[in-house]
Amino acid sequence: MKYISLLLLFFLASQPLFPQSSTFGEIHGKVVDKEGKAALGFATISVFSLESEDKKLINGGITSEDGSFSIDLPQGKFNVLVEFMGYEALEINDIVINRENRKLDLGSVGLSADTESLDEVVVQGEKTLMELSLDKRIFNVGKDLSNAGRSANDILMNLPSISVDPEGGVRLRGSSNVRILVDGKPSGLVSFKGSSGLQQLPASMIESVEVITNPSARYEAEGMAGVINIVLKKDNNQGFNASFEGTVGNPDNFGLAANLNYRQKNINWFINYGVAYRSPPREGTISQEVDNGDTTFYSHQTTSGTVSGLNNNIRAGLDYYFNENSILTGSYLWRRSDSRRLTNIRYNDYNYKGGPLQSYTLRTQDEDEKEPNSEFNLTYKRSFEQSGHVLTGSVTYLDYWENSDQVYTQDGYTPAGAPISGASFYQTSLNDEFDRQWLFQLDYTKPIGKEGNFESGFRSSFRNMENDFIVSQRQESGEFEALPGLDDIFLYDENIHAAYAILGNKHEKFTYQGGLRAEYTDVTTTLVTSNEINPRDYANLFPSAHFTYNLSQDDAFQVSYSRRIRRPVYNDLSPFMTFSDARNFFSGNPDLNPEYTDAFELGHIKYMDKGSIFSTVYYRDTKDKIERIRSVDEEGNSTTIPENLIGEQSMGFEFTTDYIPVEWWKLDANFNFFYAKIDGSNVLDTYTAETYSWFTRLTSRFTFANGLDIQVRGNYEGRRKVAQGVQKAISYMDISASKDIMKGRGTLILNVLDVFNSRRNRYIFEGPGFTTIGDVFPRKRQINLTLNYRIKQSKSQSKSTLMGSE
Repeated sequence: MKYISLLLLFFLASQPLFPQSSTFGEIHGKVVDKEGKAALGFATISVFSLESEDKKLINGGITSEDGSFSIDLPQGKFNVLVEFMGYEALEINDIVINRENRKLDLGSVGLSADTESLDEVVVQGEKTLMELSLDKRIFNVGKDLSNAGRSANDILMNLPSISVDPEGGVRLRGSSNVRILVDGKPSGLVSFKGSSGLQQLPASMIESVEVITNPSARYEAEGMAGVINIVLKKDNNQGFNASFEGTVGNPDNFGLAANLNYRQKNINWFINYGVAYRSPPREGTISQEVDNGDTTFYSHQTTSGTVSGLNNNIRAGLDYYFNENSILTGSYLWRRSDSRRLTNIRYNDYNYKGGPLQSYTLRTQDEDEKEPNSEFNLTYKRSFEQSGHVLTGSVTYLDYWENSDQVYTQDGYTPAGAPISGASFYQTSLNDEFDRQWLFQLDYTKPIGKEGNFESGFRSSFRNMENDFIVSQRQESGEFEALPGLDDIFLYDENIHAAYAILGNKHEKFTYQGGLRAEYTDVTTTLVTSNEINPRDYANLFPSAHFTYNLSQDDAFQVSYSRRIRRPVYNDLSPFMTFSDARNFFSGNPDLNPEYTDAFELGHIKYMDKGSIFSTVYYRDTKDKIERIRSVDEEGNSTTIPENLIGEQSMGFEFTTDYIPVEWWKLDANFNFFYAKIDGSNVLDTYTAETYSWFTRLTSRFTFANGLDIQVRGNYEGRRKVAQGVQKAISYMDISASKDIMKGRGTLILNVLDVFNSRRNRYIFEGPGFTTIGDVFPRKRQINLTLNYRIKQSKSQSKSTLMGSE
């Protein structure tokens, strides 16, 4: 029973999908000033299990205003750590909870004032880089050296199971259909631009990343491959705490960031600010051969340019503790990005591959872009007397706007360099985009009986998006005229309502949970000028089930199932064409239908003295799969739009481990092998593919004397087939080093990213009468130097004393 209880409590702490366990006993007492005997309210209590060598954090809390506390515990042997700002930490050793000592009174716990250490708090417990449960993994990204001076998109690129293509697209276990949340909610950072918008969020503002591969009914059903939740930093230590970070890099990468927190009794203020300027160069080539039977056409395109951007992010808020069981949190996030994109494209045209040059065209894009974004959130959490009995309600409002002002110049030339008459253009594009969303959510959890648990909740979101788009061309008279089909207003109105219920229980070593989520979707798209209205609504049920068998405290299996959906969103449905490239156009498809996936997993987790092993076998069956399809006309102009394919079946095996061979060497490894069968024969008979692919990531971290750490990471993503061709392999390596300075209050970090300049997006697409070969290099080798300085925080402190904010 002791081992079973400890394992179950571990799952409760790391994975809310499992039913909550009843506890075996408790400890209680009162924390006071040792000299004056005054009560110390809001002191931190941390309880560590002694059942394993690494003394895992098992439970904890904060004292009430009168200094009293009560903490539920399973059977076992524990150490209790009591901390309060300005006082020496007190450790109470060898606390035992068993049948003879179910309730243990620690009495008055006296702390002694420590005036010499008021300028710094040393945290006793340190978070590991990766915390594993069977279907949820938490990555404490602040401990990864290569993340210093980088963005949220870069962080995801370095996590197991996740791959990020050079264009910023995120894939989870090989699938691009993944739901990305920030603090458990939708974010304007993942709106019009998709996951590439995360490049504007500094890594210094991020606490952790949660990867949930087979979510329960608690989570919205969006995202076939699962959910990625980015958790932003927020401390709640007593007194004032702060950390500051500055970065310089080549190519141009300059940034400053600050994370501040002030806690006074029952109010906790927090603020994060980051400003960054980046100007990464990019380049690429596209070669395309078109054969129409009677004629052929071959072109070779080279692209180069920079995107210079100044990004400001500020997040502020407060927690108000009415008491230890009632907390109100309000937060505000403001972001603004100002960027300038300069792109130069040269098109070389030939009658056939290897033939003489017939002509060439030069095109330049000069774009100024502004993106202000605001997010408001108000959350109330009420914990009742019974452990695990919780009610949480939240309201979120997102307000996003983007203004893009572009100028294109294009000139055609003969092979000798003489201008071609009528081949010169001067075009402008004005693009205003708006996104406003209200989100209301209520969640309720109630333990039932001895081992059971019931969860339910409601969620409603109301979203309105608008895109005012016009492309004009200067005529010989000097006046500008809108190009046909490129002057309209696109409206997107989306309302989604959901309700869910989950019931779970435990019998000896077997834990089970079943849930059902109902969602109703109402979407209407409108082209205002052409008066094209496309309404659609549909209701769906999304069941989920999780079954866990605990072999021992450190060894468990789980079988899980969930049904998921991918709804066509704004970028999928908008018919407007991108115009930066005069020969390669991308747009949405207003006639897209949602895709549905049934996902199955069998997982195993094993904890050892020097590490852990997580492995899983998974299978996904997708109907109406959405994939972008490329078509090319006789003149070599391509159009890429999303289409509904018949479907895709995929299966795979994933292995993740962390291992410490010796005290100074840590290893993290991830390996994913998968098979996929794609059927797009409804679009074209030849658009079918069967592919085997794999990707792996290995991180090695060495800790030397005098606070020196060195980290090396290698990445490889194997070649894989898609409906129209092949995505070639990608490999790259990062090297980082850190050194403690300023008596431990500062850390200097040097990282070299993509050491060999090998992270390129290479592909071959084929269709009726054409073959396209691409090689895109969006960002070259990056070298960053970062200084991190802390006030009243130790190097390992990333979230108060491990018992921090929600």
